Amino acid sequence: MAEKPTRCLLISDFNVGILRGLLANDQTTPVVEATLGPFGQVTELLVDSQHECWRTEPDVVLVWTQPQAVLNSFARVLSFADVAPEDLLAEVDRHAAHVAAVVGRLRHVFVPTWVSPPHQRGLGMLDLTHSRGVSGALLAMNARLVQQLRAAEGVFLLDAQRWMTAVGRAAYSPQMWHMAKAPFANAVFAEAVADLKAALNGLGGRSRKLVILDLDDTLWGGIVGEIGWEQVKLGGHDPIGEAFVEFQQSLKALVNRGVVLGIVSKNEETVALEAIRSHPEMVLRTNDFAGWRINWNDKARNILDLAGELNLGLQSVVFIDDNPVERDRIRQALPEVLVPEWPSDKMLYAQALAQLRCFDLPAISSEDHTRAQMYVADRQRRDLAQGLASVDDFIRSLGIRISVEPLARANLARAAQLLNKTNQMNISTRRLGAEQLWAWAQEPDQRLWTLRVADKFGDSGLVGLVSLGRAGDRGEIVDFVLSCRVFGRRVEETMLHVAIRHARWLGVKSVTARYLATEKNKPTLGFLERSGLERKADDCFVWDTDRDYPAPELVAVDLTEITSFTPTEVHGLR
Repeated sequence: MAEKPTRCLLISDFNVGILRGLLANDQTTPVVEATLGPFGQVTELLVDSQHECWRTEPDVVLVWTQPQAVLNSFARVLSFADVAPEDLLAEVDRHAAHVAAVVGRLRHVFVPTWVSPPHQRGLGMLDLTHSRGVSGALLAMNARLVQQLRAAEGVFLLDAQRWMTAVGRAAYSPQMWHMAKAPFANAVFAEAVADLKAALNGLGGRSRKLVILDLDDTLWGGIVGEIGWEQVKLGGHDPIGEAFVEFQQSLKALVNRGVVLGIVSKNEETVALEAIRSHPEMVLRTNDFAGWRINWNDKARNILDLAGELNLGLQSVVFIDDNPVERDRIRQALPEVLVPEWPSDKMLYAQALAQLRCFDLPAISSEDHTRAQMYVADRQRRDLAQGLASVDDFIRSLGIRISVEPLARANLARAAQLLNKTNQMNISTRRLGAEQLWAWAQEPDQRLWTLRVADKFGDSGLVGLVSLGRAGDRGEIVDFVLSCRVFGRRVEETMLHVAIRHARWLGVKSVTARYLATEKNKPTLGFLERSGLERKADDCFVWDTDRDYPAPELVAVDLTEITSFTPTEVHGLR
């Protein structure tokens, strides 16, 4: 089933018809249907919620302005008049307030930063330091805009200066400005389309999470099985060797953003792993990889196996390989996998990685920073499971500890991220921003709890949430969300236990879990079918609260942070 197009309203003080046309012709995900606000009425449209342009019920709005058109003080700066800095920043504040006020009408607002034409030299050598300098004023204005909008949920600033730099001196077109009131070249608008779509993919949970890498001539120079790890090109006083180190450093930085690394390589595993462990210039070691398939099998099959082992869909995968034949094989066999064209020049690898737009996220949590370590710990758990006879023995050996906490400001950002990114174990796939989720949970008849999971291999962080709503003498599980990394470790049963026990404490007669099917959440249905809840019509699962839902065995559950129970009730949960 085709995804519903994203409706985007374009508000600008210049002609953005080219942008609209490029969005209409770009059918990559997500498809965007753009409408134009009346030309040159930026402030009026932002403050007038009844204007007809809002009747299209846009999902997002792009507010793209020239600074001299919305800030009178900056227009005076361009004429080198004496402008008090506080007057200039006060106008920025007013504009930012108008932008932030729009958030209540739709989900997200995008604001490209202010730029000046490449030919604009201002005061030359004094332009950044003199009180009348254009560049100095522009830097201060953009910094103030960022400061004012940083805390506005749903507002995202896009770096328009990067678009200008990518295009170069031809980015600004005086001819287009005078003939069509479109100041930028088509290539600048194309860069804007690419960044806007990357942002929308990130907001829609479609950012890529796993980079699978080849080894020979991808992470190092040369074929390790032929020349030995001591002779591969990596580091040293060699431009190619330095380039491979830089590429590995860039991958390591990507890990710090929450992206996971894997290996699929045609090699002897022992030889390849020895190189990773032994070469002194290796930046990436085995503990940086969530898993690998190093053998002589078909790479498409290996990618399928590795992604399945990590519980990640192919739409989460990026495959990087220096060999164009292997890249073509994966594109044909696994079209959901992103296979970027890769430069033949090894010294361009780090640049090619940095230019990928598939990793954008609307927020970065503490769990994102440690995701790679979590996947490495998962690999160690899998190794342990292979040597144990039963699932119960495996779970018991892990020493799992589950901490249940109510939603709080401290865990709100991560809870919202989990709610909006999780697809497989998600009973309703409800999507809410952080503040919307907070407001919902503050209602008198609604409660939401988060779950953190740790074991002897490490802390998986906040990986689950469950919420309960009450209507009279009935309770309903509204959200039932769990990261795929902890499926099947009794966390699901703990979530039901907490929600149903709270429902019993409230005195409701039954709790319903209403499953809303999507393309990806069948694991939720599978769990509900074996959960012990009684299945009714329309995929409703019901538990009568005349009996408690049993706490899971084999794991330790800490509920002391749940403030909605009295101390006696909390003690009774275990």
